[in-house]
Amino acid sequence: MNFLEARFREYYLQESLEMPPNFRSREWGFILFDPRRMMHRHKSFLSRNELVDYIRTVTPAHAYHSAALYQQPGAPTMKEKEWIGADLIFDLDADHLRNAPSRYGDMLALVKRETLKLLDFLLSDFGFSDQDIDVVFSGGRGYHIHVRDPMVQDLGSEERREIVDYLTGRGLDVRRVITKRVIRGDFGVEKATVLAIPSQNAPGWLGKINRSVLSFVKHLRDLDEDDAISKLSSRNGIGKDGATEFYENLKREDVLDQIKLGNLSSFKGSAKVWNPLIKDYLDDEGVHLLGFGLVDGRGETDEPVTTDIKRLIRYPLSLHGGTGLRVTPLSIDALRIFDPLSDAVVFGDDPVEVCLSSPFELEMRGEYYRWDEGSAEVPLCVAVFLMARGAAELGKALEG
Repeated sequence: MNFLEARFREYYLQESLEMPPNFRSREWGFILFDPRRMMHRHKSFLSRNELVDYIRTVTPAHAYHSAALYQQPGAPTMKEKEWIGADLIFDLDADHLRNAPSRYGDMLALVKRETLKLLDFLLSDFGFSDQDIDVVFSGGRGYHIHVRDPMVQDLGSEERREIVDYLTGRGLDVRRVITKRVIRGDFGVEKATVLAIPSQNAPGWLGKINRSVLSFVKHLRDLDEDDAISKLSSRNGIGKDGATEFYENLKREDVLDQIKLGNLSSFKGSAKVWNPLIKDYLDDEGVHLLGFGLVDGRGETDEPVTTDIKRLIRYPLSLHGGTGLRVTPLSIDALRIFDPLSDAVVFGDDPVEVCLSSPFELEMRGEYYRWDEGSAEVPLCVAVFLMARGAAELGKALEG
Protein backbone atom coordinates (compact mmCIF):
# COMPACT_ATOMS: atom_id res chain seq x y z
CA MET A 1 0.00 0.00 0.00
CA ASN A 2 2.87 2.39 0.80
CA PHE A 3 4.47 1.56 -2.55
CA LEU A 4 1.24 2.31 -4.45
CA GLU A 5 0.64 5.53 -2.54
CA ALA A 6 4.16 6.72 -3.36
CA ARG A 7 3.70 5.97 -7.07
CA PHE A 8 0.32 7.75 -7.14
CA ARG A 9 1.88 10.77 -5.40
CA GLU A 10 4.59 10.94 -8.07
CA TYR A 11 1.91 10.95 -10.75
CA TYR A 12 -0.14 13.71 -9.11
CA LEU A 13 2.92 15.88 -8.55
CA GLN A 14 3.69 15.76 -12.28
CA GLU A 15 0.21 15.70 -13.85
CA SER A 16 -1.49 18.95 -14.82
CA LEU A 17 -5.01 18.19 -13.62
CA GLU A 18 -7.95 19.69 -15.49
CA MET A 19 -11.27 20.68 -13.92
CA PRO A 20 -14.74 19.52 -14.98
CA PRO A 21 -17.19 22.27 -15.98
CA ASN A 22 -18.70 24.13 -12.99
CA PHE A 23 -16.29 22.39 -10.62
CA ARG A 24 -16.98 24.92 -7.84
CA SER A 25 -20.61 23.74 -7.75
CA ARG A 26 -19.74 20.05 -7.46
CA GLU A 27 -19.28 17.89 -4.40
CA TRP A 28 -16.00 15.98 -4.23
CA GLY A 29 -15.19 12.67 -2.58
CA PHE A 30 -12.01 10.68 -2.03
CA ILE A 31 -10.98 7.22 -0.86
CA LEU A 32 -7.48 7.22 0.60
CA PHE A 33 -4.82 4.52 0.86
CA ASP A 34 -6.21 3.42 4.20
CA PRO A 35 -7.10 -0.11 5.35
CA ARG A 36 -10.55 1.17 6.32
CA ARG A 37 -11.18 2.45 2.74
CA MET A 38 -13.65 5.07 3.96
CA MET A 39 -15.07 7.70 1.61
CA HIS A 40 -14.16 11.28 2.51
CA ARG A 41 -16.91 13.29 0.84
CA HIS A 42 -18.86 16.56 1.13
CA LYS A 43 -15.74 18.40 -0.05
CA SER A 44 -15.84 21.52 -2.22
CA PHE A 45 -13.13 23.67 -3.79
CA LEU A 46 -13.20 27.28 -4.95
CA SER A 47 -10.15 27.13 -7.21
CA ARG A 48 -8.19 24.67 -9.28
CA ASN A 49 -5.08 25.24 -7.15
CA GLU A 50 -7.02 24.42 -4.01
CA LEU A 51 -8.18 21.09 -5.45
CA VAL A 52 -4.76 20.19 -6.87
CA ASP A 53 -3.04 20.99 -3.57
CA TYR A 54 -5.53 18.82 -1.70
CA ILE A 55 -5.03 15.84 -4.04
CA ARG A 56 -1.24 16.15 -3.90
CA THR A 57 -1.37 16.30 -0.10
CA VAL A 58 -3.72 13.38 0.65
CA THR A 59 -2.84 11.23 -2.45
CA PRO A 60 -6.18 9.46 -2.92
CA ALA A 61 -6.53 5.94 -4.22
CA HIS A 62 -9.83 7.02 -5.81
CA ALA A 63 -11.14 10.54 -6.60
CA TYR A 64 -14.72 11.48 -7.48
CA HIS A 65 -16.89 14.49 -8.17
CA SER A 66 -20.65 14.76 -8.27
CA ALA A 67 -22.69 14.62 -11.45
CA ALA A 68 -24.90 17.18 -9.72
CA LEU A 69 -24.45 20.90 -9.29
CA TYR A 70 -25.30 22.43 -5.90
CA GLN A 71 -25.66 25.86 -4.32
CA GLN A 72 -23.63 24.64 -1.31
CA PRO A 73 -21.68 21.56 -2.50
CA GLY A 74 -19.62 21.32 0.70
CA ALA A 75 -22.64 21.19 3.03
CA PRO A 76 -22.69 18.08 5.27
CA THR A 77 -26.18 16.86 4.23
CA MET A 78 -27.76 16.43 0.81
CA LYS A 79 -30.69 18.67 1.73
CA GLU A 80 -28.40 21.51 2.75
CA LYS A 81 -26.48 21.32 -0.52
CA GLU A 82 -29.52 22.69 -2.47
CA TRP A 83 -29.56 20.73 -5.73
CA ILE A 84 -29.47 22.81 -8.94
CA GLY A 85 -29.25 20.17 -11.64
CA ALA A 86 -27.14 17.22 -12.81
CA ASP A 87 -25.33 15.94 -15.87
CA LEU A 88 -26.87 12.91 -17.53
CA ILE A 89 -24.43 10.10 -16.71
CA PHE A 90 -24.09 6.66 -18.29
CA ASP A 91 -21.85 4.04 -16.70
CA LEU A 92 -20.89 1.09 -18.90
CA ASP A 93 -19.09 -1.63 -16.99
CA ALA A 94 -18.25 -5.19 -17.95
CA ASP A 95 -20.04 -6.35 -14.80
CA HIS A 96 -23.33 -5.31 -16.42
CA LEU A 97 -22.77 -7.06 -19.76
CA ARG A 98 -24.11 -10.50 -20.52
CA ASN A 99 -21.49 -13.16 -21.26
CA ALA A 100 -18.57 -10.79 -20.75
CA PRO A 101 -15.22 -12.57 -21.34
CA SER A 102 -12.97 -13.23 -18.36
CA ARG A 103 -9.73 -11.92 -19.92
CA TYR A 104 -9.30 -8.25 -19.06
CA GLY A 105 -8.34 -7.09 -22.55
CA ASP A 106 -11.26 -8.90 -24.19
CA MET A 107 -13.58 -7.53 -21.52
CA LEU A 108 -12.47 -3.97 -22.27
CA ALA A 109 -12.90 -4.50 -26.02
CA LEU A 110 -16.50 -5.64 -25.50
CA VAL A 111 -17.47 -2.73 -23.26
CA LYS A 112 -15.89 -0.30 -25.76
CA ARG A 113 -18.17 -1.66 -28.50
CA GLU A 114 -21.15 -1.19 -26.21
CA THR A 115 -20.04 2.38 -25.47
CA LEU A 116 -19.88 3.22 -29.18
CA LYS A 117 -23.34 1.69 -29.60
CA LEU A 118 -24.73 3.84 -26.80
CA LEU A 119 -23.11 6.94 -28.28
CA ASP A 120 -24.90 6.20 -31.55
CA PHE A 121 -28.20 6.26 -29.65
CA LEU A 122 -27.38 9.56 -27.98
CA LEU A 123 -26.22 11.28 -31.17
CA SER A 124 -28.80 9.94 -33.61
CA ASP A 125 -31.95 9.10 -31.64
CA PHE A 126 -31.71 11.84 -29.02
CA GLY A 127 -29.95 14.41 -31.18
CA PHE A 128 -27.32 15.45 -28.64
CA SER A 129 -24.35 17.33 -30.02
CA ASP A 130 -20.94 15.70 -29.64
CA GLN A 131 -19.88 19.04 -28.13
CA ASP A 132 -22.15 18.30 -25.14
CA ILE A 133 -20.86 14.74 -24.61
CA ASP A 134 -17.71 13.78 -22.74
CA VAL A 135 -16.45 10.19 -22.84
CA VAL A 136 -14.18 8.91 -20.08
CA PHE A 137 -12.40 5.57 -19.65
CA SER A 138 -13.14 4.70 -16.03
CA GLY A 139 -9.68 3.28 -15.35
CA GLY A 140 -11.30 -0.02 -14.42
CA ARG A 141 -13.66 -2.11 -16.55
CA GLY A 142 -15.61 0.39 -18.58
CA TYR A 143 -16.50 3.89 -19.67
CA HIS A 144 -18.49 6.85 -18.41
CA ILE A 145 -20.48 9.14 -20.68
CA HIS A 146 -21.29 12.64 -19.40
CA VAL A 147 -24.07 14.48 -21.26
CA ARG A 148 -23.88 18.15 -20.32
CA ASP A 149 -26.64 19.53 -22.53
CA PRO A 150 -28.47 22.18 -20.43
CA MET A 151 -31.80 20.68 -21.55
CA VAL A 152 -31.21 17.51 -19.49
CA GLN A 153 -29.68 18.98 -16.35
CA ASP A 154 -32.96 19.54 -14.52
CA LEU A 155 -34.43 16.12 -15.36
CA GLY A 156 -35.44 14.07 -12.33
CA SER A 157 -34.90 10.37 -11.71
CA GLU A 158 -38.14 9.28 -13.40
CA GLU A 159 -37.37 11.17 -16.60
CA ARG A 160 -33.88 9.69 -16.66
CA ARG A 161 -35.36 6.22 -16.16
CA GLU A 162 -37.49 6.75 -19.28
CA ILE A 163 -34.30 7.42 -21.22
CA VAL A 164 -32.87 4.12 -19.93
CA ASP A 165 -36.11 2.36 -20.93
CA TYR A 166 -35.70 3.62 -24.47
CA LEU A 167 -32.04 2.63 -24.65
CA THR A 168 -32.72 -0.89 -23.42
CA GLY A 169 -35.83 -1.40 -25.56
CA ARG A 170 -37.96 -1.97 -22.49
CA GLY A 171 -41.61 -2.28 -23.50
CA LEU A 172 -40.90 -2.45 -27.24
CA ASP A 173 -43.10 -5.15 -28.82
CA VAL A 174 -41.46 -6.53 -31.96
CA ARG A 175 -44.85 -7.91 -33.09
CA ARG A 176 -45.92 -4.31 -33.67
CA VAL A 177 -42.86 -3.70 -35.84
CA ILE A 178 -42.77 -6.82 -38.01
CA THR A 179 -46.08 -6.84 -39.87
CA LYS A 180 -47.90 -8.30 -42.84
CA ARG A 181 -48.28 -5.98 -45.82
CA VAL A 182 -50.91 -6.56 -48.52
CA ILE A 183 -49.87 -5.92 -52.13
CA ARG A 184 -52.75 -5.08 -54.45
CA GLY A 185 -52.93 -5.05 -58.21
CA ASP A 186 -55.44 -3.66 -60.70
CA PHE A 187 -58.80 -2.57 -59.25
CA GLY A 188 -57.49 -3.13 -55.74
CA VAL A 189 -57.35 -6.90 -56.12
CA GLU A 190 -55.11 -8.50 -53.52
CA LYS A 191 -52.08 -10.04 -55.20
CA ALA A 192 -49.95 -11.13 -52.25
CA THR A 193 -49.27 -10.70 -48.55
CA VAL A 194 -45.67 -10.07 -47.57
CA LEU A 195 -43.88 -9.97 -44.24
CA ALA A 196 -42.45 -6.49 -43.72
CA ILE A 197 -40.40 -4.41 -41.31
CA PRO A 198 -39.50 -0.70 -41.40
CA SER A 199 -36.75 0.24 -43.83
CA GLN A 200 -33.08 0.53 -42.92
CA ASN A 201 -33.35 4.33 -42.85
CA ALA A 202 -36.36 4.47 -40.53
CA PRO A 203 -35.75 6.56 -37.40
CA GLY A 204 -34.94 5.22 -33.95
CA TRP A 205 -35.57 1.62 -33.01
CA LEU A 206 -37.37 0.90 -36.30
CA GLY A 207 -34.21 1.33 -38.35
CA LYS A 208 -32.12 -0.49 -35.72
CA ILE A 209 -34.33 -3.57 -35.98
CA ASN A 210 -33.93 -3.58 -39.76
CA ARG A 211 -30.15 -3.31 -39.44
CA SER A 212 -30.11 -6.14 -36.89
CA VAL A 213 -32.08 -8.41 -39.21
CA LEU A 214 -29.72 -7.44 -42.04
CA SER A 215 -26.70 -8.35 -39.89
CA PHE A 216 -28.29 -11.70 -39.08
CA VAL A 217 -28.75 -12.55 -42.76
CA LYS A 218 -25.22 -11.42 -43.62
CA HIS A 219 -23.90 -13.63 -40.83
CA LEU A 220 -25.74 -16.66 -42.21
CA ARG A 221 -24.53 -15.97 -45.74
CA ASP A 222 -20.93 -15.94 -44.49
CA LEU A 223 -21.26 -19.33 -42.78
CA ASP A 224 -20.57 -22.71 -44.32
CA GLU A 225 -23.87 -24.09 -45.68
CA ASP A 226 -24.04 -26.99 -43.21
CA ASP A 227 -23.34 -24.68 -40.27
CA ALA A 228 -25.94 -22.17 -41.40
CA ILE A 229 -28.63 -24.81 -41.85
CA SER A 230 -27.73 -26.37 -38.51
CA LYS A 231 -28.11 -23.00 -36.74
CA LEU A 232 -31.42 -22.31 -38.43
CA SER A 233 -32.90 -25.75 -37.82
CA SER A 234 -31.99 -25.57 -34.13
CA ARG A 235 -34.57 -22.83 -33.61
CA ASN A 236 -37.99 -23.90 -32.42
CA GLY A 237 -40.57 -24.31 -35.17
CA ILE A 238 -38.24 -24.09 -38.18
CA GLY A 239 -37.03 -27.61 -38.90
CA LYS A 240 -34.39 -28.76 -41.36
CA ASP A 241 -36.53 -28.48 -44.50
CA GLY A 242 -37.56 -24.92 -43.69
CA ALA A 243 -33.98 -24.03 -42.77
CA THR A 244 -32.63 -25.46 -46.03
CA GLU A 245 -35.17 -23.57 -48.14
CA PHE A 246 -34.52 -20.35 -46.26
CA TYR A 247 -30.75 -20.64 -46.64
CA GLU A 248 -30.92 -21.42 -50.37
CA ASN A 249 -33.06 -18.36 -51.03
CA LEU A 250 -31.12 -15.93 -48.86
CA LYS A 251 -28.07 -16.47 -51.11
CA ARG A 252 -29.86 -14.60 -53.90
CA GLU A 253 -28.21 -11.36 -54.93
CA ASP A 254 -31.23 -9.14 -54.28
CA VAL A 255 -32.04 -10.39 -50.75
CA LEU A 256 -29.99 -7.82 -48.83
CA ASP A 257 -31.40 -4.93 -50.89
CA GLN A 258 -34.93 -6.20 -50.26
CA ILE A 259 -34.35 -6.38 -46.50
CA LYS A 260 -32.97 -2.81 -46.49
CA LEU A 261 -36.30 -1.75 -48.02
CA GLY A 262 -38.16 -3.68 -45.30
CA ASN A 263 -39.26 -6.71 -47.34
CA LEU A 264 -38.80 -10.02 -45.45
CA SER A 265 -40.82 -12.04 -47.96
CA SER A 266 -38.50 -11.61 -50.91
CA PHE A 267 -37.77 -15.32 -50.81
CA LYS A 268 -39.83 -18.40 -50.06
CA GLY A 269 -40.11 -19.87 -46.61
CA SER A 270 -39.39 -16.61 -44.80
CA ALA A 271 -42.45 -16.77 -42.54
CA LYS A 272 -41.37 -20.17 -41.25
CA VAL A 273 -38.13 -18.60 -40.07
CA TRP A 274 -39.08 -15.09 -38.98
CA ASN A 275 -42.12 -16.05 -36.91
CA PRO A 276 -40.23 -18.33 -34.47
CA LEU A 277 -37.30 -15.91 -34.43
CA ILE A 278 -39.65 -13.10 -33.39
CA LYS A 279 -41.01 -15.28 -30.61
CA ASP A 280 -37.45 -15.91 -29.43
CA TYR A 281 -36.82 -12.15 -29.31
CA LEU A 282 -39.86 -11.68 -27.08
CA ASP A 283 -38.97 -14.58 -24.81
CA ASP A 284 -35.44 -13.26 -24.47
CA GLU A 285 -36.10 -9.82 -22.96
CA GLY A 286 -38.26 -8.29 -25.65
CA VAL A 287 -36.23 -6.75 -28.40
CA HIS A 288 -33.09 -8.49 -27.26
CA LEU A 289 -31.65 -9.07 -30.74
CA LEU A 290 -28.81 -11.13 -29.37
CA GLY A 291 -27.32 -14.49 -30.14
CA PHE A 292 -27.92 -16.54 -33.25
CA GLY A 293 -25.74 -14.16 -35.21
CA LEU A 294 -27.91 -11.13 -34.54
CA VAL A 295 -26.37 -7.85 -33.49
CA ASP A 296 -27.72 -6.62 -30.17
CA GLY A 297 -29.25 -3.25 -30.96
CA ARG A 298 -29.83 -2.20 -27.38
CA GLY A 299 -27.84 0.33 -25.45
CA GLU A 300 -26.20 -0.98 -22.29
CA THR A 301 -25.89 1.17 -19.19
CA ASP A 302 -26.04 0.85 -15.42
CA GLU A 303 -29.55 2.13 -14.68
CA PRO A 304 -28.98 3.17 -11.02
CA VAL A 305 -26.12 5.44 -12.07
CA THR A 306 -28.15 7.12 -14.82
CA THR A 307 -31.21 7.69 -12.64
CA ASP A 308 -29.30 8.85 -9.55
CA ILE A 309 -29.22 12.65 -9.74
CA LYS A 310 -26.75 12.93 -6.83
CA ARG A 311 -24.22 10.29 -7.90
CA LEU A 312 -20.46 10.70 -7.53
CA ILE A 313 -18.49 9.78 -10.65
CA ARG A 314 -14.73 9.28 -11.14
CA TYR A 315 -12.68 12.40 -11.66
CA PRO A 316 -11.07 12.41 -15.14
CA LEU A 317 -7.24 12.32 -15.09
CA SER A 318 -7.21 10.79 -11.60
CA LEU A 319 -5.87 7.27 -11.10
CA HIS A 320 -8.02 4.22 -10.44
CA GLY A 321 -6.93 2.67 -7.15
CA GLY A 322 -7.94 -0.80 -8.31
CA THR A 323 -5.74 -0.85 -11.44
CA GLY A 324 -3.35 2.12 -11.39
CA LEU A 325 -4.69 3.12 -14.82
CA ARG A 326 -5.60 6.72 -15.62
CA VAL A 327 -9.25 7.77 -15.74
CA THR A 328 -8.89 9.04 -19.29
CA PRO A 329 -11.08 11.69 -20.98
CA LEU A 330 -11.63 11.05 -24.69
CA SER A 331 -13.30 12.61 -27.68
CA ILE A 332 -15.70 10.33 -29.55
CA ASP A 333 -13.24 10.02 -32.43
CA ALA A 334 -10.38 9.25 -30.04
CA LEU A 335 -12.45 6.51 -28.41
CA ARG A 336 -12.53 4.53 -31.65
CA ILE A 337 -8.74 4.03 -31.62
CA PHE A 338 -8.25 4.13 -27.84
CA ASP A 339 -6.42 1.16 -26.28
CA PRO A 340 -6.77 1.40 -22.49
CA LEU A 341 -3.99 -1.10 -21.83
CA SER A 342 -1.58 1.21 -23.62
CA ASP A 343 -3.09 4.70 -23.65
CA ALA A 344 -4.24 4.73 -19.98
CA VAL A 345 -0.94 3.39 -18.64
CA VAL A 346 1.05 6.14 -16.89
CA PHE A 347 3.90 4.29 -15.17
CA GLY A 348 7.17 3.22 -16.76
CA ASP A 349 9.17 0.06 -17.31
CA ASP A 350 11.60 0.09 -14.37
CA PRO A 351 11.92 -3.49 -13.06
CA VAL A 352 10.11 -4.33 -9.81
CA GLU A 353 10.27 -7.61 -7.88
CA VAL A 354 6.83 -8.87 -6.87
CA CYS A 355 5.36 -12.00 -5.37
CA LEU A 356 2.18 -13.27 -7.05
CA SER A 357 -0.41 -15.01 -4.92
CA SER A 358 -1.66 -17.12 -7.87
CA PRO A 359 -1.04 -17.55 -11.61
CA PHE A 360 -1.89 -14.42 -13.60
CA GLU A 361 -1.90 -13.31 -17.24
CA LEU A 362 -2.05 -9.80 -18.63
CA GLU A 363 -1.46 -7.88 -21.84
CA MET A 364 -0.12 -4.36 -21.35
CA ARG A 365 1.55 -1.95 -23.78
CA GLY A 366 1.48 -4.61 -26.48
CA GLU A 367 3.34 -7.18 -24.38
CA TYR A 368 1.78 -10.41 -23.15
CA TYR A 369 2.72 -11.63 -19.68
CA ARG A 370 1.97 -14.84 -17.89
CA TRP A 371 3.29 -15.79 -14.47
CA ASP A 372 2.97 -18.69 -12.09
CA GLU A 373 2.54 -18.21 -8.39
CA GLY A 374 5.65 -16.87 -6.67
CA SER A 375 8.37 -14.32 -7.42
CA ALA A 376 8.65 -12.45 -10.70
CA GLU A 377 10.40 -9.34 -11.99
CA VAL A 378 7.97 -7.15 -13.90
CA PRO A 379 7.87 -3.59 -15.32
CA LEU A 380 6.69 -0.90 -12.93
CA CYS A 381 3.43 -0.35 -14.81
CA VAL A 382 2.61 -4.05 -14.49
CA ALA A 383 3.66 -4.15 -10.84
CA VAL A 384 1.30 -1.28 -10.01
CA PHE A 385 -1.56 -3.02 -11.80
CA LEU A 386 -0.95 -6.35 -10.05
CA MET A 387 -0.63 -4.81 -6.59
CA ALA A 388 -3.66 -2.56 -7.09
CA ARG A 389 -5.68 -5.63 -8.09
CA GLY A 390 -4.47 -7.53 -5.04
CA ALA A 391 -2.81 -10.16 -7.24
CA ALA A 392 0.73 -9.52 -5.99
CA GLU A 393 2.74 -8.03 -3.14
CA LEU A 394 5.98 -6.10 -3.27
CA GLY A 395 9.14 -8.18 -2.86
CA LYS A 396 10.22 -11.78 -3.27
CA ALA A 397 8.49 -14.86 -1.95
CA LEU A 398 9.80 -16.16 1.36
CA GLU A 399 11.82 -19.34 1.06
CA GLY A 400 11.52 -22.42 3.24
